Amino acid sequence: MTEYVATVRWERGDAKFTDNRFSRVHRWEFDGGVTVPASASPQVVRPPMSSAEAVDPEEAFVVALSSCHMLWFLSIAAGKGFVVDSYVDRASGTMGPNAERRIAMTGVVLRPDVRFAGEKAPTAEEIRDMHEVAHRACFIANSVRTEVVVEPRS
Repeated sequence: MTEYVATVRWERGDAKFTDNRFSRVHRWEFDGGVTVPASASPQVVRPPMSSAEAVDPEEAFVVALSSCHMLWFLSIAAGKGFVVDSYVDRASGTMGPNAERRIAMTGVVLRPDVRFAGEKAPTAEEIRDMHEVAHRACFIANSVRTEVVVEPRS
């Protein structure tokens, strides 16, 4: 088994706290030294208690699924001898009540637009197959109950 560690760091500052008007802005610290500004979503907690400039957990959830899928796709394409020039995914997530009537991320749609180079170009069917294999291999997608749909743009 492999363990992954990240630190979430928040401080109250001079906020009263018990009036529920404290900042939700915090930091995510990763083992490689990267620190990411984080916050509650401004759609959930209005500014100034949140920050639209920071990453919120819902966005992080969507991007984790997208990034995992991309990494698998790139590896699969390379293994098949295809040269990927670029990969852009404008992924989106939907939040709403789930089957238990609890608020959840109920769906994520990945929209990868992959551009290839070189003389060996994959067919549309090969691209679909690589996306399917990448989706089944993605550790993050395998770890969530949210429906994840892949809609390749190329």
